[in-house]
Amino acid sequence: MRLLLDESISHRIAEALEAAGHDVVHVRDRSLLGASDDRVLALAAQEGRTLVAVDTDFGTLLALSGAIGPSVIVFRRDAHRPEAQAAFLIEHAAELEEPCERGCIVSVTADLMRIRALLIGP
Repeated sequence: MRLLLDESISHRIAEALEAAGHDVVHVRDRSLLGASDDRVLALAAQEGRTLVAVDTDFGTLLALSGAIGPSVIVFRRDAHRPEAQAAFLIEHAAELEEPCERGCIVSVTADLMRIRALLIGP
């Protein structure tokens, strides 16, 4: 998967994801620490990356805009440990790849993953 890690996600998980074969960039690698959510979303879209964050505002921005991308994976309340986030992404990459390519919001808690398509239709 091609991933963009928001500043709310530890840059340390990038190494584990890269070792598992994923193309990963952290916003700090693009000098975007402190950038607006709109700017981070624009970068993810421009580079064809799925945004990984703990900030639920990204999902709200996408839903309100009617955009069909970029996809966003949001780690919720009880799923904030970097090791657990990296393990989740590595374990579920195969099942997330297709929905993320089509456009979706993935909400992750310690015991649940919910995938919602951004484009609803046939």
